[in-house]
Amino acid sequence: MSDYDYQNRGGLGGRFSLIPPVIKALIVINAIVFFIDILLSGLNFGGVPLREFFLRYFALMPIDHGFFVWQLISYQFMHGGFWHIFFNLFTLWMFGAELEAMWGSRRFLFFYLLCGVGAGLFQLYISPMFGMVAPTIGASGAVYGVLLAFGLTFPRRPIFMFPIFIPIPAIIYVCIFAGISILMGVGGNDSGVAHFAHIGGAVTGFLLFKFGDKLGLFNFLDRIFKSKKRENSFGSDYYNEPRIYQTNWEEDRRRSERAEQTTRYEQAVKNPGIYVGGEEVTQQKVDEILDKISSHGYQSLSEREKKILFELSQKL
Repeated sequence: MSDYDYQNRGGLGGRFSLIPPVIKALIVINAIVFFIDILLSGLNFGGVPLREFFLRYFALMPIDHGFFVWQLISYQFMHGGFWHIFFNLFTLWMFGAELEAMWGSRRFLFFYLLCGVGAGLFQLYISPMFGMVAPTIGASGAVYGVLLAFGLTFPRRPIFMFPIFIPIPAIIYVCIFAGISILMGVGGNDSGVAHFAHIGGAVTGFLLFKFGDKLGLFNFLDRIFKSKKRENSFGSDYYNEPRIYQTNWEEDRRRSERAEQTTRYEQAVKNPGIYVGGEEVTQQKVDEILDKISSHGYQSLSEREKKILFELSQKL
């Protein structure tokens, strides 16, 4: 993601807002799960608190102690107390809002969840080497990935760190927190804090930030979700399936305009004689350009891609 800049805003949340859509959704989901956890603590089944079943199936359990693969996602939305969830979500908002505005909401969500998965894998496989085997809950690992990405994106941004109320560069702030987790984890600290999850989230965040786009990971995930969305939008079962993305008339209008625009460009491409730079424009190329506009906005197009659309518009 080191190649991203403000020209690549897009996805689900193009313009910057105080609480962008994915972070808002994460806050709401975490809060709901937190209150469900509290509610289940007061209920019993056969003399056993229902919260025990909740933790058993949705917390990140150690390998060979009840681990299920979905726990790599579900554990990220569970917390052990008010201050645990408050500081995680506050940090997520504080450092993640600007990143989501820059990257686009879809890619920010991919990044966040993958950091949480990486943190979980570190906790599962590295933590036992130091004698720490226990269920893990919390968004801290994913948040550390976001914190790391913020430090790499804005290395000189001044940050105030409690209890030292003097501004320090963001990259130094990140290094301090990562260093503390490494020392506490390797030192076998038994405070109940999943330090290796913190380390894993930061390491995963670093790898995704540096190599995620070079390896095509985010484009691959984009294509998967775009293809599913396109099936729901234009497939034969469109009116028989729940329209998850259509929540108001404005979204209906945008979807209709996009379908109409796609049809018009398809008709234009069928007419022979459209060449840009000596290369014939194909339907596949037009689809790629329209997908790029959908994800990142018109401003993300190259001059050649803009010229292709201009040439097509003359044929409409």
